[in-house]
Amino acid sequence: MTNPNRRFFLKGAVASAVAVFAAAAGWISPRRAAAAEWPRDAYAAKTVEEALKNLYGSSAAVASPEVKIRAPLQAENGAVVPVSVSTNLPDVQSISVLVEKNAAPLAAHLNLTPSAVPYFSANIKLGATSDVHFIVKSGGKLYRAKQLVKVTVGGCGG
Repeated sequence: MTNPNRRFFLKGAVASAVAVFAAAAGWISPRRAAAAEWPRDAYAAKTVEEALKNLYGSSAAVASPEVKIRAPLQAENGAVVPVSVSTNLPDVQSISVLVEKNAAPLAAHLNLTPSAVPYFSANIKLGATSDVHFIVKSGGKLYRAKQLVKVTVGGCGG
């Protein structure tokens, strides 16, 4: 009788050895991610307008009811605030989430491919009660929705 655990271990060890040998021989190499360049200046910005200019070249965004947002009116813990944004706008190229009163306002930025569903959801951090801006770039134009999120300590208001 053979031990199935031993056989599983040997298969894994051989596969790992082959992968290490192939990488060392230069047959396989890590590829650069197919993502856009990191928007370093936008993440280093100190205001929402500055972040938008560094990210999109303009801070002019039109308020749109087509940008659907979900964010709590009141967050008990500013370190974990669930937000989401979606839209029915055509040709969505990117989605950004900015927090007005954070030291670095750009909380998240997402570039989309033409076939991607224009939806984004994440937990973000709010340093204080603040407007949260949701920016959608669609057809080369910027659309905006925002919501005030009140941060409380222990859910007691403040």
